[in-house]
Parts: sequence; structure tokens; C-alpha cells
Amino acid sequence: MRIKMCSIHVTDPASAHAFYTETLGFDTLMAMPEGNLFIVTSPDSGGVGLLLEPSDNRIGETYRTSVYDAGMPAIVLGSPDVRADYERLTAAGVAFRGEPTEDPYGVSAVFDDQHGNLIQLHQD
Repeated sequence: MRIKMCSIHVTDPASAHAFYTETLGFDTLMAMPEGNLFIVTSPDSGGVGLLLEPSDNRIGETYRTSVYDAGMPAIVLGSPDVRADYERLTAAGVAFRGEPTEDPYGVSAVFDDQHGNLIQLHQD
């Protein structure tokens, strides 16, 4: 077995799609604006999709809000160079919760995806 797709609840899937593709550099796996359906993938993921799930139901919105309010990242993205991505994304206007930090588990940084989620970058 392998991971085929996972999802992240977002406040606006179309706007999140633009952010994840244009700012973060993901590719579009599927875009159906008429159905509010957007799936992105990273160029080297082997086709694993990240569904930008509309947070338009009570359970999804409660989950998304609770995770965000607790300061917990909704997902962890791998990066070969967190510090370089931090510089690139900061220059693009992405709001980080702080500069990259290093601990026994590696280098990481957390940013706000502007669509209701905190995202952690972790160095591969």
C-alpha cells in the first residue's frame, strides 16, 4: 500500500489552490472550479495528491479551527533546505511563526497558509 491522497481543510479551495501552486510551487493534479474541487501534488511525490478540502461543513470547520487555534500544524511538508525556502517564501509575503529552528529532529519552520492552517516545513 501507499498513500494516494490526503486532505487539508481550507477556507477557500480556489484561493488556496493559487497559493499552493503559485507561491509554494506545487503542481495541479486536478482542478474543477465548478465543483470547488482542487487537488495539488509536489513535482517529486509520485502523484500523491493533497486535496484542498472545503471547510464548508460544521465538523470540518470545527476541526480546522481547533487545530489552528491550538497552534498545531495541519500538515508537514518536506524541504531539502528549510532556510532557503524560508527566505524565498518570506520574500513572497508568507507569514512564518518564527525563523527556522534546529533541534535533535532536524530543521523546521512553521508558516500560515493564509487559508486557515499552519504548515510545518521540515528538512528532508
